[in-house]
Amino acid sequence: MIVRCWRFRPQRSNVHLEIETFHLLDTTLAISKAAVTPLKCITCHLRTRTDRCRRGFDSCTAQKFESCMSLKIFQDNILQLSYMVCQKFCRDLTFDLNNRTYVHKCCKYNYCNSKI
Repeated sequence: MIVRCWRFRPQRSNVHLEIETFHLLDTTLAISKAAVTPLKCITCHLRTRTDRCRRGFDSCTAQKFESCMSLKIFQDNILQLSYMVCQKFCRDLTFDLNNRTYVHKCCKYNYCNSKI
């Protein structure tokens, strides 16, 4: 959207009319970038079956292309341990390896990786 603003400017004895054009879209984008709040995620580098973080408990602020991630490792359908961080280019994935199931989940709202 383009907004025009009319401004009178006297020059010598004549009055000239200037037209200034503002690109409202540029202004809106600049304002919306400042209004976006960063995504916060839980970090835990070792969470045990007792639902307690043993190592690396904190929070992280997701950077560009990052989301909150949780990796859970199951053996015989019993949760053995989990890992939570901010992860770049995260994607949901489940796979089996050495009698264990690895469930990798991603989400994009504050502290969501503690719930998935």
